[in-house]
Amino acid sequence: MAVKTYTWVTLWFLLTAPVMFWDAGYCLMRPRSMVGGDLHWIWEGYEIYQEIDYLYGPKALEENNGFTGAQALLNLIETLTNLSYVYLAHVSGWSAAPVVGFAAATMTFWKTALYWLQEVYCGGCAVGHNTFKDLFVFYIFPNMLWTLIPCAIMLRLGKDIAGAVIAVERSSKKAASGKSF
Repeated sequence: MAVKTYTWVTLWFLLTAPVMFWDAGYCLMRPRSMVGGDLHWIWEGYEIYQEIDYLYGPKALEENNGFTGAQALLNLIETLTNLSYVYLAHVSGWSAAPVVGFAAATMTFWKTALYWLQEVYCGGCAVGHNTFKDLFVFYIFPNMLWTLIPCAIMLRLGKDIAGAVIAVERSSKKAASGKSF
C-alpha cells in the first residue's frame, strides 16, 4: 500500500530543517556565534534574539545554563527525524513512514511546549523583560507556529495511522470469521 503524503507536511519538514540546523549551530557554537565572536557573521540575526531571549544570550552562557544546549541537541535529533520521514515517505515508500512523521511532529510540539512552560515556571526569567510588541513579534508568534503546525501534523498523521490500524483490525476479524472480501 502506497504511503499517503501531504505536501504541506513535507514542506514544513523540509523548510524548517535549515532553520533548525542554523539555530542549533548558534546554540552549540556559543560563545563564538554570539556578538563579538569570530563566527557571529553566520548568525547576525541572533544579535537581536540574544537580547529578546536571555537563554540565547551571554547571561545563560555565563551561568552555565544547560537548557539552551540541550534544546539545540534535541533540535538536531528532531530535524533528522523530520528528514527521515520525508525520505521514508517519498523515496522508499515505507508504509510506516507516517509513524516517523507523527513522532517528529510530536517532538517539535512538546519541545516547544517545554520551552514555553520553562518560562511560566521561572516567572518569565528569560523573556519577561521585553515589551509586549517585542515579545509577540520575536517570541510568541514564532513559537505559535512551532506548536500549531506540528499539532496539525500530529492530528493529520495520527488520523491516518488510526485509520490504517482500524483497517487491519477489520481485515483480521473478517479473515478470522472466514468471510471473504
